[in-house]
Amino acid sequence: MTVLHGHRVVSGPELRATFVDDDDTADNPVRLRRRILHGVVLVLLVGLIISAIIVALAIMNGQIKIPTAERSQSAVSACPTATFDYTPNDKVSLNVYNATNRPGLARSVADAFLARKFAVAVVDNTQSGYRGVAAVVSGAAGQSAAFTVQRNLPASDYFQDGRSDGSVDVILTGDFKELTAPELVDQTPGQLSCPRESRRIVDSAKWPVIPKAG
Repeated sequence: MTVLHGHRVVSGPELRATFVDDDDTADNPVRLRRRILHGVVLVLLVGLIISAIIVALAIMNGQIKIPTAERSQSAVSACPTATFDYTPNDKVSLNVYNATNRPGLARSVADAFLARKFAVAVVDNTQSGYRGVAAVVSGAAGQSAAFTVQRNLPASDYFQDGRSDGSVDVILTGDFKELTAPELVDQTPGQLSCPRESRRIVDSAKWPVIPKAG
């Protein structure tokens, strides 16, 4: 090594050795592939970062909208949408069940229905996880009759089961107070009511315990 005025002077052999090392690197295919691979990876990473920034800015500016899971009543509704005429009371066959801790409730409500000329078959107690005024249950054949029952039993909730006859079960639950006054019953055509579908807080037990025949 030669030093002149405090500076290192590169000699000819050292300079040649340096260029030989560079030539060796350029001629080495393994090192060349590594450099190319590193370059490609670096370019991809930079591209991903730039793309993420562009997408984030577009979302913030509202240019890109991310779909969210919006509640759709029509998509999840289990309530029949048909319009029913009011079936005459004497054409409706009822079973009345008490799912509350109020003794004699099923009997008193059944008597009120009988006074309105409904045909009451079964009067009994049952258990139910449903919370509300009352559950009105029928098969497809009994939907028109269930509509008539609901017009007499305000805020009741309709449920459909698999029965084939036209009978209707009325399951009285904790919020029940009274039937609609006979002179105030609306007998115009309308639809069945399923208020559970519009509650802000959904009950964990949407379905009542359906009493078994017999």
